Amino acid sequence: MKAMIFAAGLGTRLKPITDTMPKALVPVCGQPLLYHVITKLVAAGYDDLVVNVHHFPDQIIHYLHSHDFGAHIAVSDERDFLRETGGGIKYARPLLVKEEIPGQAGNDGNEPFLVHNVDIVSNLDLQWLRERHREGALATLVVSERKTQRYFLFDEDNRLKGWTNIATGEVRSPFPDIDPERCRKLAFAGIHLISPAIFDAFDRYGFGDRFSIVDFYLRACADYPIYAAVPPDFTLVDVGKKETLSEAERVCEVILR
Repeated sequence: MKAMIFAAGLGTRLKPITDTMPKALVPVCGQPLLYHVITKLVAAGYDDLVVNVHHFPDQIIHYLHSHDFGAHIAVSDERDFLRETGGGIKYARPLLVKEEIPGQAGNDGNEPFLVHNVDIVSNLDLQWLRERHREGALATLVVSERKTQRYFLFDEDNRLKGWTNIATGEVRSPFPDIDPERCRKLAFAGIHLISPAIFDAFDRYGFGDRFSIVDFYLRACADYPIYAAVPPDFTLVDVGKKETLSEAERVCEVILR
């Protein structure tokens, strides 16, 4: 099974730590964030991984080459320019999708691939997530009811309808009559299962080399089914700033017990 780890970010909110190392190698519980994500994926059966790099790319590549995680790991090198989340997925297409060959047994060209932010520490059951992915879905987004300012908006069937920032009142949706108060507001966890059909959808809407996957989802949700997956008893830490490192240590210790 294939998965992609977003490890190319600049880690601006973790400065000055990220002045000398990429966010992916910031240690939590004695190991880099990248280690925790890779080992979680491999333990769940993901044996074909892609890691994108941009900020201090050689450090990440050296780390990957210096460790045997029991999986094939390819690097999607974005050192020329940072493509953001959607552009990063699009650029990694040759590494994520084995093009279908008619009549060839064992072809996995239609199998969804997982995308996981490197700075997310959680107790998510990845097998549970695979079981939530509906047939025909373009993507399944891991979300939760945690408090934040920005939420995806879903209908009663957990299908994506839009996005809102409750602090500013901004609403984004392809549905002009959407009422955020009648929608389920859920916070994105930075983990999603994606159908390879997404690459044709990128082309259909004319998305180029650099774009946010959230912008794409908000454009595509009127035409493609994109669903929420809300894990039970979900614990998550977004290690996006120094203040969350101690919380990540605590959660990591609990998970490793």
